[in-house]
Amino acid sequence: MKTEDCFRIGSILKTKGLKGEMQIYVDFDGLDAIKFDAVFIDMAGKMIPYFVASVKYLQKSNAYLYLEDVDTIEKAALLVKKDIYLPNKLKPKKKKSEFTLNDVKGFIAIDETHGELGEILEVQEYPQQLIATVQYQNKEVLFPLNVDIIKGIDVEAGEVYIALPEGLLDVYLSE
Repeated sequence: MKTEDCFRIGSILKTKGLKGEMQIYVDFDGLDAIKFDAVFIDMAGKMIPYFVASVKYLQKSNAYLYLEDVDTIEKAALLVKKDIYLPNKLKPKKKKSEFTLNDVKGFIAIDETHGELGEILEVQEYPQQLIATVQYQNKEVLFPLNVDIIKGIDVEAGEVYIALPEGLLDVYLSE
């Protein structure tokens, strides 16, 4: 299993008790509606599978997790601060009304002036805004995803229509 075959559901915050229970931070909305009996934990870039003994959901973003074969605080401590993933096939399909700007990854960015820029390879979340990454003329180009720049999104066609600020592409292409 590779990282791109999975989606992140959260990370392990800390151990709880002496029998291997762990407190996890859940940053995937609706995780409690997904039925799963195994998770993948990113260990130095490798996806290691673990069978789930039990999950107890506390509040919206916290849960307690017991994994089979993780039955001591020492074994659980090795997993603290690691990210937890589920296979992509378990990811629920979004309704159009639930579409967010994070979902434009994989869409084609089309600028009013410069035409097609390429596929949005990544959407990164920063404190003030989302930043999209495209590969344009063999250069990595970053641009913000906000109401000033996005002129339209065609979800069916997988296209984002944008108007980049004048000179933004020149900054990347002049290197």
